[in-house]
Amino acid sequence: MSIVVGFLATVEGRAALDAAVRESRLRHDRVVVVVSTRPDDPESRRDDVEVALRSVQEELTAAGVDHEIRLLDGGDVAEDLIGTAEETDAQLVVIGLRRRSPVGKLILGGNAQRVLFDAPCPVLTVKPEM
Repeated sequence: MSIVVGFLATVEGRAALDAAVRESRLRHDRVVVVVSTRPDDPESRRDDVEVALRSVQEELTAAGVDHEIRLLDGGDVAEDLIGTAEETDAQLVVIGLRRRSPVGKLILGGNAQRVLFDAPCPVLTVKPEM
């Protein structure tokens, strides 16, 4: 059993990771951190992602959180999260949402919408504190 969290090195990604850690402590489940990259991402982006993930790895290890980090190169964020949730028998998927304009609130981002509708388990959406 696991808790799958979509992570980016942003305030939204940080909020999602923090929520996943809280949930893992309540449920006693492993946290699976998923970062999606695209094969055509520039090398500098890949380097930035790897630096951020090393920091996450150190933080989770120091906090005693059972975890796994997956850096996936599929290019489809929603599919990476859904597939990982299926593979790990996830109890929960956690994603961060960003603030949107009034018009943007009518339409949820495509990746978030796909995860909400297609995940094999409940999805927790979080936003950063202001």
